[in-house]
Amino acid sequence: MLWQRLITVMDEVDQIIVRTTFSTILSEGRDFACILTDANARSLCQSSWSTATFTKVYPRTAKVLLDRFPIETLRDGDVLATNDPWIGTGHLPDYILLRPVFWRDEVVAFLGTVSHMSDVGGHPAEIESHDVFSEGLCMPPFKLYEAGQENELAFSIMGANCRVPNLLLGDLRAMAGAAKIGAERITAFLDDYDFDFASLADEILDRSEELMRARIEALPDGRYEYGLDIDGYIEQAHLHVTVDVRGSDVYIDYSGSSPQRQDAAINSAYNSTYATSMYPFKCALAPETPNNEGLFRPIHVSAPEGSILNATFPAPVKARAKTTNNINQVLFGALWPIFGENVQASGGGIWPLVLMGHEPDRGTYLVDMLPHGGRGGMPTLDGMVPVSYPENSTITPCEILETDAPVLFHRKELWPDSGGPGRHRGGVGQVIVFEHVGTRPMVFNLTPDRITTQPQGLDGGAPGRSGRALLNGDELREFPPIHLQPGDVVELQLGGGGGFGPVEERSFEAIRRDVELGLVTPEAVEREYARSTEAAEAAA
Repeated sequence: MLWQRLITVMDEVDQIIVRTTFSTILSEGRDFACILTDANARSLCQSSWSTATFTKVYPRTAKVLLDRFPIETLRDGDVLATNDPWIGTGHLPDYILLRPVFWRDEVVAFLGTVSHMSDVGGHPAEIESHDVFSEGLCMPPFKLYEAGQENELAFSIMGANCRVPNLLLGDLRAMAGAAKIGAERITAFLDDYDFDFASLADEILDRSEELMRARIEALPDGRYEYGLDIDGYIEQAHLHVTVDVRGSDVYIDYSGSSPQRQDAAINSAYNSTYATSMYPFKCALAPETPNNEGLFRPIHVSAPEGSILNATFPAPVKARAKTTNNINQVLFGALWPIFGENVQASGGGIWPLVLMGHEPDRGTYLVDMLPHGGRGGMPTLDGMVPVSYPENSTITPCEILETDAPVLFHRKELWPDSGGPGRHRGGVGQVIVFEHVGTRPMVFNLTPDRITTQPQGLDGGAPGRSGRALLNGDELREFPPIHLQPGDVVELQLGGGGGFGPVEERSFEAIRRDVELGLVTPEAVEREYARSTEAAEAAA
């Protein structure tokens, strides 16, 4: 009961952020997290919609912040912050805030937020970069608020180094305000029950660790290995994993993955790799348990320093999600034989896009959208249609973008035949078409995925269809900042997920339903399921 009330408090903080932030990536895309830790910076719970990887990184960042600002030096109303990629979540747009919760003149907990900001300065590119210095302003650990008062120097520096200071500073104030209300709710919670909060924290963490160890111990000991080629940028990259299950511990080793890149911002700092590696284990082994740090004590992650999954400073990292969003897929590729029904094949990826410019009638604008491709098939289910994974972001409605930027959406629809065939079909991707209807050039940044590689199937399932990006009908393969002219039309074809299981094992009823729903065309049935006599009947 106590644990659930804490989660309810975090859900309230979540809703405050949605209602008070300014940028579309927070108010509509929900690219943020709200986390509660104990006085030792050990995470206890989060809001239900929190971005998954943020919650795993946060306690690591909080401990660094408290090394810089020891707990005995903090005052009520202080808010610590940083966006350092190697301390935080892996790239400069993510700001981490930490607010101490005082009860009876003692710090008993910390309430934190992690949020993706629309703009932190730097060059306008997303993927193309040579070092982190060009990607924006890096703020080492500092006090955003001191005893409830804004750090005027910090706010002025951040505002002077970005294109849309009203969005950045407004969002930071909103995040800090939400944390303030959350801290008040935690204090009221402690007043109601009047108990030792540290004891509750220990109980949550120890019980969670015990559960995860029991679930791991039930798996067969052994070494499991898998390699996966991903798009990289221009030149493909490789992810490789070896997973050792030993008793109640798991050891994940990414040796064999590609070296870090100096010509593209697709590198992952260790924190991001660590956090993303936790997600498949949480989903597969303890899906019903509220997220907390205790669940991950038995899981150990290593990646060679200087690799694309443990990039060293000052490697470019702004588009690190282009790499990390494939980590769950390489882990599922290794572990599907022992994870049972709780795995999925590769998906069509996430395609973050940014539109920014200036129009006389609306001033400077900057909007974000986070569309996804189809999800991979599973041992007992077809893959889902486009939905956020492995994060909890949501898609910004077309109507919001049309209100905030000079664009008109012509189409946003599912893409038939894009899901990989299999006993359980991969989820279909989507097609998005929009036109620049303004009067001045617009900067368009896109970070596509799975355009040079295919989303792979598992256990004999076929791959999903690769995606494509087109500008006025011409296919794009390189993605520097694109200067759209009025009247330009962009078409995004986001790929589908890979299939699971042999194609010939798909049932007649499932094939017929796919055709009736328009997810698969009769022509594709004849082509992809030709080995099945029933398939021809379904196509007819």
